[in-house]
Amino acid sequence: MAEQGDLFAAGVSEAGAAAPPAPKLAPPGDLLGRFADFGVDALDEGDTLTLVLARCLSGRADPEVAADALLARFGGIGRVFGAAEADLAREIGAPAARELTMLHALLLRTLAYPLRRRSVLSSTEAVRAYVRARLAASPREAFHVLFLDKKNALIADERLGQGSVDHAPVYPREVMRRALELSASAMLLVHNHPSGDATPSSADVAMTKQIVEAARALGLAVHDHFIVAGDQVASLRALGLM
Repeated sequence: MAEQGDLFAAGVSEAGAAAPPAPKLAPPGDLLGRFADFGVDALDEGDTLTLVLARCLSGRADPEVAADALLARFGGIGRVFGAAEADLAREIGAPAARELTMLHALLLRTLAYPLRRRSVLSSTEAVRAYVRARLAASPREAFHVLFLDKKNALIADERLGQGSVDHAPVYPREVMRRALELSASAMLLVHNHPSGDATPSSADVAMTKQIVEAARALGLAVHDHFIVAGDQVASLRALGLM
């Protein structure tokens, strides 16, 4: 997909280098009023993103135009939050990109909180929401391991492999080494498919079996392997592949 034009180019969203600073534009259509009166259900994702951008864009940048550009570029608000900061900056400028990146980090902490408080085995939907927010927007394959304690609560989420658009190198010995360092008792494996197809490949299945066998030899459990592809989250266990 062709990239959108830079909203901060002269003549598009800012007056030019010599122009004096201008006040931020108010959100169109009294979105704040609608939100105050009726809550977030009265706003679509473009409206919500517009309200957020109205608080962090600078100069004469129009928050509605910026929101439309981000949604067109990334395909939805779920992929805007979690997109690489450099990619966001090309659309809305570095300061606003940093604000969205920090909001995404806060979202991840919020979603991870219940996973640290109770067994992830009783929180399947919470786990799915977390891994979707973590990896749905990643343009390259990344392999994560959620390390769990003896009560199956989250100890740590760590990226142990990152690669190209269709491959992320994974080394079972490194996964085991880190599990022992963290005194983990179990694990959840997670990686993404930037293609948008959550179907496990033969390589995904083979790699999962290698890690399961290595973990079994050390008395560790591998509860599942999730594949995130956009809004989809596939479970190898549910598919009978592990």
